[in-house]
Amino acid sequence: MKAVSVAVDAFFNEVIDEHESRKGKNDEEDFVGMLFQLQQSGRLDFELSRDNLKGILMCEDTLDHSGSCSFGVLGRKLMRLMSAFCVGDFYPSLSWVDSFTRLIPEMKATFEAVDAFFDHIIAERDSRYGKNDESHVQDFLGILLQLQQSGSLDFELNRDTLKAILMDMIIGGSDTTSTTLEWAFAELLRNPNIMKKVQEEVRRVVGINSGIVDENCVSEMNYLKCVIKETLRLHSPVPLLIARETASIVQLRGYDIPPQTRVFINAWAIHRDPKLWDNPEKFIPERFEISQVDFSGQDFRFIPFGTGRRACPAISFGLASTEYVLANLLYWFNWKIHQNIDIDMNEMSGLTVTKKVPLHLEPELFSTPMP
Repeated sequence: MKAVSVAVDAFFNEVIDEHESRKGKNDEEDFVGMLFQLQQSGRLDFELSRDNLKGILMCEDTLDHSGSCSFGVLGRKLMRLMSAFCVGDFYPSLSWVDSFTRLIPEMKATFEAVDAFFDHIIAERDSRYGKNDESHVQDFLGILLQLQQSGSLDFELNRDTLKAILMDMIIGGSDTTSTTLEWAFAELLRNPNIMKKVQEEVRRVVGINSGIVDENCVSEMNYLKCVIKETLRLHSPVPLLIARETASIVQLRGYDIPPQTRVFINAWAIHRDPKLWDNPEKFIPERFEISQVDFSGQDFRFIPFGTGRRACPAISFGLASTEYVLANLLYWFNWKIHQNIDIDMNEMSGLTVTKKVPLHLEPELFSTPMP
């Protein structure tokens, strides 16, 4: 799998690089659309990143004729089922209950639909472009198909493996960016001094009338990066990370852990441990200005993306997307809470931990684009 892992890293680094080269027209259209949406509805959809990721992974093949992601409804159903309570996971002798409640039949039907969706995408790609045609827009699926045909891998990259990799990438990236953005805004609005400080930095770096924020500007926004880090500390999108399973007997601190034991790492508890963090329950981005703690997985105090070989493969892309969108939203708009109601910070569990009550904000345009 090493070659596939290298391909993942290389692909998302290439996406970030290419984003700058084609940023102008596409981003102008995106933010004109955002301005229109905010003007018409007075609210922002924090879930725009879902379809963007699927388009990047599988290009236009996932989009229907209206430009909406045809995987959307099916994907949301899949996410709901994967986070559903399964009695058999906790009490194997009572696994029949899951069939009685129709959970297992619904899972099987959804799996068959997802499997057919990916079969269709892969078959259409092969028929449309040919296996060795490099004239089309490159995406992650295209890279995987090239690896499959190259024969350079030390394992068989068959159709089922292709589908599994695509599924991992979609599930891993569908909710995390939009969830982080929503929690960031919730914390900023609860802490107006922090909101003021980060907006002043963004607008100082960009300049009031210089146009849309770009990646060069974002690289100079150190406090913005601290805000995102603090958001990930308090509100890790996947607080228990991804479950692991022991392949053999493991001895840990005097305990014998048998094989096929499912193991969870409680990143939520680590990130709020008073032995590791001062005032752990408070939103204090400044803690990262004086600390060398990073989220690359080298410091086990802060592991929102996991660590080691099984860490999130799209850390660079996810962070770049979050920084870029947040910087633009803070630059272009002033924000206030809808109807001045208190922000409900209760969480709703699932594959990702989202706000139980969606965030509704009222934007006020700060600056107008240059003609």
